[in-house]
Amino acid sequence: MSRFIQLHVLTSYPPSNLNRDDTGRPKTALVGDANRLRVSSQSLKRAWRTSETFESAMAGHIGKRTKQIGIKRVFEPLVAGGIAEKQAREWAKEIAKQFGKLKSEKKTENNEDLEIEQLAHFSPEELAAIDALVVQLIERKDKPKEDELKLLVHPRQAVDIAMFGRMLADSPTHNVEAAVQVAHAITVHRAAVEDDYFSAVDDLNSRDVTGAGHIGERGYGAGLFYLYIAIDRELLKKNLGDDEALTARALAALVAAVTKVAPTGMQNSFASRAYAGFVLAEKGNQQPRSLAQAFLKPVKPHGEESLFDKAVSALETRCKNFDAVYGACADDRRTVNVEKPEGSIADLIAFVAE
Repeated sequence: MSRFIQLHVLTSYPPSNLNRDDTGRPKTALVGDANRLRVSSQSLKRAWRTSETFESAMAGHIGKRTKQIGIKRVFEPLVAGGIAEKQAREWAKEIAKQFGKLKSEKKTENNEDLEIEQLAHFSPEELAAIDALVVQLIERKDKPKEDELKLLVHPRQAVDIAMFGRMLADSPTHNVEAAVQVAHAITVHRAAVEDDYFSAVDDLNSRDVTGAGHIGERGYGAGLFYLYIAIDRELLKKNLGDDEALTARALAALVAAVTKVAPTGMQNSFASRAYAGFVLAEKGNQQPRSLAQAFLKPVKPHGEESLFDKAVSALETRCKNFDAVYGACADDRRTVNVEKPEGSIADLIAFVAE
């Protein structure tokens, strides 16, 4: 069985603002002395794991990232179950701090004394254990026992944790090493952030009232993005408790999300949903390597040349060049090319998951 799976994906997005920086403008990166549009790996991973595509395929095997476990899953259910607020708060603190340091030691209006400082990724097993403990506390109307507070486990059912990892600063023994590494997506060509000036009219204005009810600006950009993903299949399987069937399902769900799910940034304003136009999937035991070097020189078509076709050619050439210099960098490959059309997503998913 091949240890590593690599995905090289080209996706074309129309004018959009998929991933904003602190000023609200699309993120960028300087690559090969040319400015590119960029979508961060954090943005991509969240879009995939919270998508309907992924959630429907992996129902019951997705965790929750939150600071509010002590409020939403403990304190509020305890109070609703008839436990006095003072007791419920004390018990909720005891449970919440098993997963991290509490944000505040004193009661606040925002219940910060029940929140943990760091976002924690809770597995389905941990959430189920917390819910079961809350039910027991309501039934017996007594505080949790010391052995009942050992709620942290090494996740074996949370596909998103197995893929993207988990870091608990206060409980490093329960950290999970990510089996899926995701690069930031960049445009294969030079790209500029442009500004959209827009106005809105007040519908209740009378005919003699002129001018806009609102005026604004927002940044946007368009381009063909290259995305690289490296998957350690053996580590993924280990993270999932050596469950081969669950590992295959997880890989199939990931490929479906990667090829069909767009980041959610400003979708209502730009409707920039897109499917991948080209995918190269590789399998083997060789050390993974990105093909981003193919785009150090920005792709620039001439005349009637296609930007997409030139980008695909650059990827395939770089792949062949690496093979020529280092020896075969993969044992087997599959491609999907919408432009030709060539290949199918169903076959690609089966190739990756098998």
